[in-house]
Amino acid sequence: MNESVLTQRKREDFSTDLAKKGWYHSIELPDGRRIEGFLELDELRERWARFPLPANLAGKRVLDIGTWDGWFAFEAERRGAEVVALDNVEQENFHYAHRELRSKVEYHVADVYDVLNLGLGSFDYTLFLGVLYHLRHPLRALELVCALTKEIAIVDSFVVDPDSRGAIDSPLPWMEFYETNELSNQIDNWWGPTVQCLLALCRSAGFARVELLGTKHRHAQVACYRYWEPVPPSPKEEAPTIQAVANARFGDNGINFSARREEFLTCWFSTRNNDLRREDLRLEVSRFGTIALALKPHGDGEWQANFMLPPGLDPGWHEVRLRTSCSTFSGAIRIAVALPVESRCVTILGACDGLTWLQGEVAFAGELAHLTLWVGGLGENADRNNVRVYCDAQRLHVDFVSAPDSTGTRQVNARISKRTGVGIYTIVVRFGETQSPPVEVQIRNRRLRGCS
Repeated sequence: MNESVLTQRKREDFSTDLAKKGWYHSIELPDGRRIEGFLELDELRERWARFPLPANLAGKRVLDIGTWDGWFAFEAERRGAEVVALDNVEQENFHYAHRELRSKVEYHVADVYDVLNLGLGSFDYTLFLGVLYHLRHPLRALELVCALTKEIAIVDSFVVDPDSRGAIDSPLPWMEFYETNELSNQIDNWWGPTVQCLLALCRSAGFARVELLGTKHRHAQVACYRYWEPVPPSPKEEAPTIQAVANARFGDNGINFSARREEFLTCWFSTRNNDLRREDLRLEVSRFGTIALALKPHGDGEWQANFMLPPGLDPGWHEVRLRTSCSTFSGAIRIAVALPVESRCVTILGACDGLTWLQGEVAFAGELAHLTLWVGGLGENADRNNVRVYCDAQRLHVDFVSAPDSTGTRQVNARISKRTGVGIYTIVVRFGETQSPPVEVQIRNRRLRGCS
């Protein structure tokens, strides 16, 4: 960073003017008095008017993170919302305005990284104004904002793009890092993103789509939507057909996902659109949209795409469906999020060679033998990663777990390495903490056909 840039960043300091005013937000009180803050009422109202929020917020929940003096929290309340305001330092100004306005806004003093631990629930709209560049871990904070938001989050941040240009020409999004007090002479200013970097951060945090609302005074305002734009009234394409959806983490390919980890899903689908682009895909998980990270063709209209699991999903079953920008949605496939792996009773109902179907035995074909089991009692969210098959003490690789039949029985296929050797072995199946009674299987070398 050259000297002119450092000088420019130091000039972003408004602390002297703020100290003279004593308040950051101007606030109009019920008795006609007006608190004159650093930001005038007209500017605050102009900023609110840019937000794509309903004029009437009755029945909605709003979270204001970084509330400071509280103008945006009190404005949301005035429009009918149930409001929770949060800041990391207690502000007496907020308490004074809260009393004078006879407000019912719920106020919390906590770090943004701890917000999920407060038990606040979810919110229709979240305001995240003037906070991001103060945080050492901005992407993590945006992920938390996304997880708390059901509809739209409004993100405001300092940006390094000059107001006169509106954008910095760069093939990649980037941001400046301020190690000490380089920005505004404040020790808690850490980042200066470009506008394009701010938009990319919001998308990467899990929002389906982001919209730049405007830039002013080196700040950009972004509307971050949890859902996709409406389906076209006259779709030009047929809906894609989803063949399968699976957990992409470490190649696990199961239907179970964690609510606490960074999770990715792989979707295999078909479509007649041979010119499909990653940007054309619109995947949603229980209404929450998520962008495609990668798209790969497999020929004959078959495709594979990868997506991040949307933040903020409640534990339970969730429907995954897909459309393109020009189509309606496909049928849905279910995935399990944060469901426990538990069963009262697991039973092996049959065991055979997966190639010859001979009961009670398997034979090596080359370096592997293929074991097929019929298992009862597995949980509804059983998949090839949480169903564990053991040959004596050795855990086997599970290739396949079928859907349950009418009796609840599933087919489970597993591989046995030739290193195991021939002999009679004990097979058990575990699902969570529950283990099946053992069954014996004979493992032998495959008999070769020859002349008699």
